[in-house]
Amino acid sequence: MFTRRSVLASAAAAGLAACSLPLAARAAATLTPYTGDAEMVAVLDRWRAAAQRAQQERRREMSMAPAAPGVALQSAAPAAKMAADSAGAAAESITNVQTAGVDEGGIVKRAGEFLVILRRGRLFTVRVGGDALQPAAMADAYAPGADPAGAWYDELLVSERTVVVIGFSYARGGTEIGLFDLSTDGGLAHRATYHLRSHDYYSSRNYASRLIGRKLVFYTPTLLQPWGPPPMTLLPGWRRWRPAAAPAAFRRILPATRVYRSDDDFDPTEPLALHTVTSIDLDADDEPQVESTAVLGPAGRVFYVSTGSVYVWTAARRGDASAVFRVPLDGTEPTGLKAVGMPVDQMSFLEDGHDHLNVLLRDQGRGESMWGAEQGAGALALLRVPLSAFGDGRGSARREHYRRLPAPRGGGLQNRYVGGWLLWGGAETRAFAVPYADAGAAVSVVDTGHAVERIEAIGPHALVAGAAGSEFHLSLLRLGRTAASLEGRHVQAGARQGESRTHGFFYRDTGGGEGLLGLPLLGRGGRRPGVHGGGEGSATLLVLRQRGLQLAALGELQAGERGRGDDACKASCVDWYGNARPIFLGERVLALLGYEIVEGRLDRGRFGREGLEERRRISFAPGRGDGRRYSPFG
Repeated sequence: MFTRRSVLASAAAAGLAACSLPLAARAAATLTPYTGDAEMVAVLDRWRAAAQRAQQERRREMSMAPAAPGVALQSAAPAAKMAADSAGAAAESITNVQTAGVDEGGIVKRAGEFLVILRRGRLFTVRVGGDALQPAAMADAYAPGADPAGAWYDELLVSERTVVVIGFSYARGGTEIGLFDLSTDGGLAHRATYHLRSHDYYSSRNYASRLIGRKLVFYTPTLLQPWGPPPMTLLPGWRRWRPAAAPAAFRRILPATRVYRSDDDFDPTEPLALHTVTSIDLDADDEPQVESTAVLGPAGRVFYVSTGSVYVWTAARRGDASAVFRVPLDGTEPTGLKAVGMPVDQMSFLEDGHDHLNVLLRDQGRGESMWGAEQGAGALALLRVPLSAFGDGRGSARREHYRRLPAPRGGGLQNRYVGGWLLWGGAETRAFAVPYADAGAAVSVVDTGHAVERIEAIGPHALVAGAAGSEFHLSLLRLGRTAASLEGRHVQAGARQGESRTHGFFYRDTGGGEGLLGLPLLGRGGRRPGVHGGGEGSATLLVLRQRGLQLAALGELQAGERGRGDDACKASCVDWYGNARPIFLGERVLALLGYEIVEGRLDRGRFGREGLEERRRISFAPGRGDGRRYSPFG
């Protein structure tokens, strides 16, 4: 973590003057790659030597001071996950994604007539075609014969009949990618498992994987410490898993000529990171085609994926300088731009349809350091910069590209773009909204009466949700041409949000300006799932109807007791990504709640009031015994 010396406005005025080259002259420039291993090794050797000298100087300065306990620079988050381990393409999307056309790794996907579910180291399929609701198959989420100890299987993607499981293996040293074939009867057959050498990708706010068409896209940072292993031995590699696979089997996939940097000097007192973007072509005839591109820079980072590019925002722990890099997915050269501040998460970004990048920034922030990115305070500003400003990394965003914005008091900052608006809020009972493309537009401040813990799109308008004492509030905001206003509200007594991830919510437009929305909730007495979703999960799915920007609660679908016993879990035995999701299939309303799927029936009662009642439920929990025999009666 680091603290900026000044807020964004003063930094923009004092330190962000445009570089001497005119904007038009910089537009065609790109970041500079290393010419080969020799140049890259020489640069990193100089950085490591300078770091050792700086460390020796610090030791001399401290030699007369009382001894202090050492501070481990390794992130505590991997240790937390390892400690927990030792303790125990759809026709209709069902995932609440940030950008249309860019699917995100989740825990449940639709594949034609089936739902595919990833939970606690296993894959499950459930037939939902027609009016069915029937468990179909189960398989381990890892390769047959592999030891899953020390591995976490977090994300799932489906492309046509290919099921992709993304995990991280501490034992095998990298991102694990399992490919499975989905048969017409819902069966699952392991095709191959691959390892991508990397450091842990986990973030409580973001998702490591994206699927654009038939192309898998990963962002994986590799941390380089001055006193750690030689950096060149850590470069991303690729191998196919086999029972006798050894580290030597990794094939390096990142040449030095695909590693880029700007003109900034590396700080010898801080670690560096290879911010690597890897694309995998699933249409390859035999082995997947794998390509990697990286930018070498400070370790602090947040990344965002548009339909055509990956943006990586980097910042050092000390000082005011930040940089944003644009890595195109078509293989062309990356570009960069100097800036200040730090985004909260991927929701802080929007590449709009007018060739601009918009980013909400805080003057203090630590990036996606596993979890807690939303915590902290500080001044806010909106950066809106034309894509033509990106170049060789020497240029800076100009004063006119920034706009100061009011900051909510307290932590827990949430932000999201909805239509032409940027919305944000936090612990205080106000939401803020502004048309992001209009530099002169006034900021709307809406008194919500509750904290802002979630912001979602409801068609062209927005939902803000959060707690007020023992109540959980869902409020609808009308986003007009120049102002935002509070419209309908629903209050749920004795409840709070059960899933903090974006995928925990879904809104389905049913036509005529109406729609259904679902959100998992917990009672006040339930164990708090935490920002990483690693608790007991949600007990209830609340379903509401939106009509005319008014909310009507239709009912709740409750988790039962079936499937809560010993599931003989062998790997990934904590629900870091949560375990509850709303699923709308046409007119059908389903709730994934742990090992159960509960289906509701929408009906109008005697007095014409629409309601939701439970229609049926199934359990797809594993059978007892060895944990491999499938039983729908777990």
